[in-house]
Amino acid sequence: MTTIPFRRDGSNLVVFLFLIIIAQGCSKASMGPIDTYAGKTLFLQNNIHAQIGPRDTKASYANLTDPGLGHIIVPVNTPVEIGKYRRGLTIKNLADGRLIFFEYNARNMGIGAEQYIPLITSSSKTDLSIYSEIDQEGIKNGKALVGMSKEGVKTALGYPAVHRTPSLKNNVWMYWRNRWKTKVIEFDADGKVKKIQY
Repeated sequence: MTTIPFRRDGSNLVVFLFLIIIAQGCSKASMGPIDTYAGKTLFLQNNIHAQIGPRDTKASYANLTDPGLGHIIVPVNTPVEIGKYRRGLTIKNLADGRLIFFEYNARNMGIGAEQYIPLITSSSKTDLSIYSEIDQEGIKNGKALVGMSKEGVKTALGYPAVHRTPSLKNNVWMYWRNRWKTKVIEFDADGKVKKIQY
């Protein structure tokens, strides 16, 4: 360990304060917006559709609702912690300890991850009793069903990707079943699912 000899002229204090300022600046520069969520327990506001692979578990902002072998649904209201991932963020399922690598594309969503996280998580649980019977069935099974509300679909399948569904007010929402195939959900004038195209 290196020690700095004490000087009576106070120059040591100036150097010490300078080093503290530099350290704080570096610390703030390395802090990303996602860091504001570090260590906080949050609750999913919608199901997360994920896929268990040979090395890890992955999910995506594109909501791959039927990715194939290894598909799991992390249900709404699951307690989670958010972390960093070079291609997005991590979602740690506090109920079972599983770490999910969540791909996120800010350009396609039109918002940064720091604005997206509050759309899919909350500091409190979602009251599922307010949903209709058909909504609750779809949410439980992670599926869109004819007759479901927009809020029910969003909770069951996840927040739709903005580059294909620019507004939740639209009556046509697009989701991905997997990396290659899409699912189009059409709503009627009352905001209820009338048609699902695969």
